[in-house]
Amino acid sequence: MNTISNTAYYCCGIRMEDARKNRSICKDVYAERFMDERGKQIFEPFKSEKMPNISNIVRCRLIDDYLATELAENNKLTIITVGAGFDTRPYRSKGGIWIEIDEPQIINYKNERLPVQECSNPLSRISIDFTHDSLSEKLREESSENLTVIIIEGVFMYLEPEAIRKTICSIQGLFPRHVLYCDLMTKRFFTKFAQSVHSKLVASGGRFTERPDLPEKIFFEHDYKEIERTPMFKRAGELGLLWDEVKIPKFVSWLMLNLFARDLNGYAVYRLNFEKI
Repeated sequence: MNTISNTAYYCCGIRMEDARKNRSICKDVYAERFMDERGKQIFEPFKSEKMPNISNIVRCRLIDDYLATELAENNKLTIITVGAGFDTRPYRSKGGIWIEIDEPQIINYKNERLPVQECSNPLSRISIDFTHDSLSEKLREESSENLTVIIIEGVFMYLEPEAIRKTICSIQGLFPRHVLYCDLMTKRFFTKFAQSVHSKLVASGGRFTERPDLPEKIFFEHDYKEIERTPMFKRAGELGLLWDEVKIPKFVSWLMLNLFARDLNGYAVYRLNFEKI
């Protein structure tokens, strides 16, 4: 696999470990299918990263919950995951017409380990070389004026602003009515909380681009409207993960989340609405 794809094992390993717990947050029982010996070796150095791992599993849960709400209203909703990695939501969700798009190495490996035929929801997978292929061309046949959900999870922190703009323009051109689920991180959060895990991501082949102070600004400049924004650690506190994983007493975690809200709220999941006028 290419180097950035190696980081998919990190996210998948977190979901595998979570699924084995009595009180699982995401209940992703499929994650372990992807974790071969190579994957486990890549994941091993990340096991000690308690706080980043909490934010990672909460990110997954937040998007799961957002989707559950959307699908309760329309279980025939089309959901497109760009840079799907080892995501298994099509298998874990009640409804939806699913499209996953990622590098050929990822798609081939997913087809081998978790075949489309096992999914109870309609699912198709599309291979793309993000370096050379056009996202617009690859998704052209899926273009629709109906409301569509686009998921881009754990991706934007690796992209330069111009690549983000290009991705936005491609999606808006194909889907004039859509809701974008994505996670965005501020420079302040990265500097204070993500240095250790980032050094390990660099060692495994991934590297964040320079984080902006207002990562959401580029989306607002392209006419997105914020529906909802949920900071990872705010939700982690509500789920009791700060106590379960790092043994921070509930009162102390509440105090910490309030006193350092500006810093801790710098990494969040967004629901952004776009409607072409």
